[in-house]
Formats: sequence, C-alpha cells, structure tokens
Amino acid sequence: MVSTLLRPVVKAPGRAGARSSARRRRPGYWFVLPAAVLFVIFFLYPLLSSLWQSFFSTAGGESSWVGGAQYLRLFHDPLVAKSLFNAFLILVIQVPLMVCVALALAYLLNQSWLRFRTGLRAIYFLPAVTTLVAYSLVFRVMLATDGGAANQILGLVGVAPVDWLNSEVWSRVALIASITWRWTGYNMVIILAGLQGIPTELYEAARIDGAGRWAIFTKIVIPQLRPVILFSSITSTIGALQLFDENFILTGGGPNNATLTPVLYLYKVGFQQFDFGYASAIAWLLVAIIAVISVLQFVILKEKK
Repeated sequence: MVSTLLRPVVKAPGRAGARSSARRRRPGYWFVLPAAVLFVIFFLYPLLSSLWQSFFSTAGGESSWVGGAQYLRLFHDPLVAKSLFNAFLILVIQVPLMVCVALALAYLLNQSWLRFRTGLRAIYFLPAVTTLVAYSLVFRVMLATDGGAANQILGLVGVAPVDWLNSEVWSRVALIASITWRWTGYNMVIILAGLQGIPTELYEAARIDGAGRWAIFTKIVIPQLRPVILFSSITSTIGALQLFDENFILTGGGPNNATLTPVLYLYKVGFQQFDFGYASAIAWLLVAIIAVISVLQFVILKEKK
C-alpha cells in the first residue's frame, strides 16, 4: 500500500502538451521556409512546367494541346538518335577511362612513401576549379589546326597536323580528352577520401597473411571503394549525358553533328527554333534515360551483402 502511494504519477500528455510541442517546432519551420520557397520557385515549378509544356505545340505564337505527339516525334527525329549515339559513345569511352585514371592517381597519391603528396594533389585538382567556358576556350586555341599548341608539338616529332575540331573522329577525341582533363582530378579527390576511410587494420591483416600489393588492391581496396566508385560512376554518367558547354564552345555540335549531344540539341530546338514544347519532350526523354542508367549502375556496382 505504501509503495503504491509513493510510486510517481506519470501523466499522459494532453492537449496542452501537444500544443507546447508544436510551439517548440514552429521556429524550425521558419528556418526551413526560405529554402522550401526557393526549391518550389526554381526547381519544382520549372520541372512541372516543362512537363506540362511538353504536351503542347507552338505555332504562330499560339500553343495548342497535342498530347503525346511530341514524344512520338522523338522516335522519328534522326538528330535525336544521333545526339543519343554521340552521348553514349562519349559515356562508354570517357567515364570508365576517367574513373580508372582517377582511381590510379588516388591510390598513388595515398602512398606514404610518395614525396610532395599535398602539392601533387592540389595540382591534379586544379582543373576542377577552372570554369567550363574558360577551359573550353583554352582547348579550342590549343587544338586549332593552324598554329595550335597540340599540332606544334606533333610537328616537333615529325607528325602531320591533325584537324582536331573539323574531323568527326578527332573532334570526338578532342572532346573526350578535354572532359577527362577537367573532371579526373575532381573524381580523384572523392576516391582519395574513400581510400583514407579504409581501416589500416585491413592492410596489416592482409600483409600478415602474405598478400602482395595487387592482392591488397583487388581484394581490399576495390571492395571497400565500391560505394565511392558507384557515386563517381553515376555522377560522371549524368555529366556525360548532360554535356553542353564543352561541345558548344569547341565544335558547336559539328562537324556533321558528330559532337551533338541531347542537351545541345535541346538548346538549339528551344532557343534557336523556339519550339519549347519539343525541347521539353527531349528534356524528359533525357531524364528517363539518366534514371534508367543510374538504376542499372547501382544494381551492377552495389555492394554485395
């Protein structure tokens, strides 16, 4: 009886407690509100507006509802197929090349025996801080057929000048080289952060078991870096499919549409032909392709349980 009387009484939260809790949460909503407003104005509204616009066609300054006709038009447009082919060609060559080079550089710059590691990391990362327009213009000057630095270097070893920006093959090579130069250091830093997060105990245990450098790299480093490699691969894939600045400045999509990409074609349709409904349909086609490829990469490269 005494113990029952001395037991503390726990009151169930009533309406007053709920109102007090709501008042304590209210300031948090005010802090979130500016970001939410900006998100709605500059992301959600344009996104939904472009989707709605893709069902309309503009002719003579007037818009008319055409339903899915704009999407059916995509399958009969040879330039859509050409731009997608160019984007996938760049993706298949450039993304694996860049990720592999970034992985090799990160692994090298993570070695304790290497001198001047900090300076080398900064040097390799410098291209990532240059603006897209500035470095594209530099590459355009360097790859000029007459007097370009690349052809001058080739001339020193007796190689004939290469028409980098006016040949279908070499313009793609120049574009892939410029993108790789720009983004390798960025991905290297990401992979380097992942390397530094691997516990040293794993390396010590592998050395005790007699594992060599290659066994450590393939059996410890690569499995531990799987999430980081997945992140770099997905972001690089999205970047390759959204390519615009480099090919717009270097080649303008030429020659013969050899470097035309979906975003560059979208720009030409929307802002040169003023066919914003069809441009919106191209944008949503690209969104769907990026989503499918990202899911496939995640499934293929995901960490095995």
